[in-house]
Amino acid sequence: MSEGTVPAGEKLQKVLARAGQGSRREMERAIEAGRVTVNGQVAKLGERVTDEDRIELDGKRLALQEEERCRVILYNKPVGEICSRHDPEGRPTVYDRLPRLRSGRWISVGRLDFNTSGLLLFTNSGELAHRLMHPSSVIDREYLVRIQGQVDDEMKERLLTGVLLDDGVARFTDIVESGGEGNNRWFYCVVMEGRNREVRRLWESQGVRVSRLKRVRYGNVFIPSQVRVGQWIEMEPSDIDDLCVTAGLPKLGQRPLTQAEKQSLQRQRRKLRKPRAAPRRHPQQGRGGNGKPGGRD
Repeated sequence: MSEGTVPAGEKLQKVLARAGQGSRREMERAIEAGRVTVNGQVAKLGERVTDEDRIELDGKRLALQEEERCRVILYNKPVGEICSRHDPEGRPTVYDRLPRLRSGRWISVGRLDFNTSGLLLFTNSGELAHRLMHPSSVIDREYLVRIQGQVDDEMKERLLTGVLLDDGVARFTDIVESGGEGNNRWFYCVVMEGRNREVRRLWESQGVRVSRLKRVRYGNVFIPSQVRVGQWIEMEPSDIDDLCVTAGLPKLGQRPLTQAEKQSLQRQRRKLRKPRAAPRRHPQQGRGGNGKPGGRD
């Protein structure tokens, strides 16, 4: 290939991710593990492919021409579910309640730990998931947290300025008190990254304990009031376009929903409005979109 020539095709991991087989990082690991072949040969990381290539993942051919429209699910995760697809201990996972896809699979946009509840996004687009999670997208995440212990202005200032954790300096970009009394007080706090247990570790670095933690916002997405704990709602195409813009991607301009797809969304929304016996009380949304605030934890 001569200097300045653009190589043909797209990188294999990007094609696999866009086809809904997993995030780009997951597909890179699958290629490195020898699980992907191109035209009968074990693929190499960074290899480029075109529509004419025969691509197989774990022995199953990918029908890349039949790529589904981009879909996004918003799930209100309860405490007591893990974000893995399978758990050796048999605990429930966040994937257990999600609707089935005809092809591809749901990809989680970040994670929440076992004892954290709140907003989780899932999509069948590996490219959208990758961009929503990548630090370069600079997307803020807002949490509602209950703290046991004394919190003063000096502590909040340290948390806003930056605290050295095991994996480097971390900080909140905003902290706002939201009620409580004595040693049990509620705060809204915002982080710009998705580090493992970042919110908990930041507060615990100051000698206080996190007794409740709920994610209430991811970028410009809040938990709708009608989506109770353990329920999900599928986003409309216009909302997905807004999410793409937040992630730094162009609007998809997807085809209009078919009548069957519209009816499916309407049925799902009617289910959300049905009353449940003895509903549990949970803190719901964060502050409105006018406030500067909104990782994985």
